[in-house]
Amino acid sequence: MSVNPPSSNDACLSIVHSLMCHRQGGENEGFAKRAIESLVKKLKEKKDELDSLITAITTNGVHPSKCVTIQRTLDGRLQVAGRKGFPHVIYARLWRWPDLHKNELKHVKFCQYAFDLKYDNVCVNPYHYERVVSPGIGTSRSSRSVSLLTLHSDGRLQTASPQAQVMTPTPRSPTPTQPSPHQQAAQQQSQPPTNNNPPTLLLTPTGRTGTAAISTLRARRPSTVTVWTGSSTASYTPIGPQQNGRAHQQPPLHHQNHHFCGVFSAGPEFWCSISYFEMDVQVGEMFKVPSSCPVVTVDGYVDPSGGDRFCLGQLSNVHRTDASERARLHIGKGVQLECRGEGDVWMRCMSDHAVFVQSYYLDREAGRAPGDAVHKIYPGAYIKVFDLRQCHRQMQQQAATAQAAAAAQAAAVAGNIPGPGSVGGIAPAVSLSAAAGIGVDDLRRLCILRLSFVKGWGPDYPRQSIKHTPCWVEVHLHRALQLLDEVLHTMPLADPGPAN
Repeated sequence: MSVNPPSSNDACLSIVHSLMCHRQGGENEGFAKRAIESLVKKLKEKKDELDSLITAITTNGVHPSKCVTIQRTLDGRLQVAGRKGFPHVIYARLWRWPDLHKNELKHVKFCQYAFDLKYDNVCVNPYHYERVVSPGIGTSRSSRSVSLLTLHSDGRLQTASPQAQVMTPTPRSPTPTQPSPHQQAAQQQSQPPTNNNPPTLLLTPTGRTGTAAISTLRARRPSTVTVWTGSSTASYTPIGPQQNGRAHQQPPLHHQNHHFCGVFSAGPEFWCSISYFEMDVQVGEMFKVPSSCPVVTVDGYVDPSGGDRFCLGQLSNVHRTDASERARLHIGKGVQLECRGEGDVWMRCMSDHAVFVQSYYLDREAGRAPGDAVHKIYPGAYIKVFDLRQCHRQMQQQAATAQAAAAAQAAAVAGNIPGPGSVGGIAPAVSLSAAAGIGVDDLRRLCILRLSFVKGWGPDYPRQSIKHTPCWVEVHLHRALQLLDEVLHTMPLADPGPAN
């Protein structure tokens, strides 16, 4: 901390220099300087807020500070040095958590202009936010510790307390059980919380230069979903130094005596199977990954030994197009897929080029309909792409909805439900027909991940379907399919009632 910190009356250059001395090092110096200069210039006309920023940063949050606000943009993101990101995330990464993921922030109760409140002004005071993570898929302490693994900017790995849900990986930030003094003082004046449920947030890397981004989850109520603030492609970028190989992978945790909803089936022999496609043609045979290999690499090399590596470079295709040939040259180190717990899946982009993922989990976290978006994962990014508990819940809901809709439709056709607008005892209902039309294939898609190397698809690209991309893979998740099979077996037969 500086002996004599600057004030809002000092020159911008002096203020920027002082604030630069307190950055955490997660961003390169050029980007950090541009971001700080931009903020200081915006605050020059709001001297009290600029003084609050200086106080908060130079004292590491020890002294209370007010909101530090900037104007909210149309899509909620701030552009600095050609890169876009959420403003409160950018400055929290600069001054508190260099490895912060964009959906890990929850504002403190006394923050009046927090990003999630959707006001015209957004508070970017890093000490008005807390870092939170999801408790994970299981209920045991060991399962929660999966999400509390922290990768520091210097490459060190640290696991926080398994009981903690608020993560503070750097020594400069207050711990979750011991809030900073200014937070304690303000919390005494704030209103009591209206909901005691823990926040559930997606652990994803920070958005950068993609065509769209996902806004942060509103952590006050788990039922609140994200708001999509761009087009149909979401972007995810690395959170720190790119990890090469498996040296920094956390071993998956195997939960004992932990099952869903009374299901006690044994785990599958293979946790996933991977099929490789070029355009709409499957190339080679399906690659099955044994449960004893929780981390599998899909790359562009030629090792045929299998095991925990699926090398696409070895696969030949007599009908291969020039587009596929060119794209295959850029697969490189590809991606790593990691099975955690009973069936959660995380992905790391090891390639030098982005990959594009279809993930119902990411769709749901973004508040989109399943299959409605494509997620762009930048090189080095490490992101959760599948949640088994959420998938199980979703398949149960859809199966029950389909069954109820089919029963209601059959009853309506039989004339047992003369609803409004019915003609001759038949009530036309488009939504009812759609719900009744949900089949096994629709439910099976919940258990599948698709990802394309190098080339994207969707509304933002000339390719409207993943089957138009030059090289892509489809990942079938066996534990999820196993649960789906049990859901279908336990569904009772629909009884529409006696027909007239």
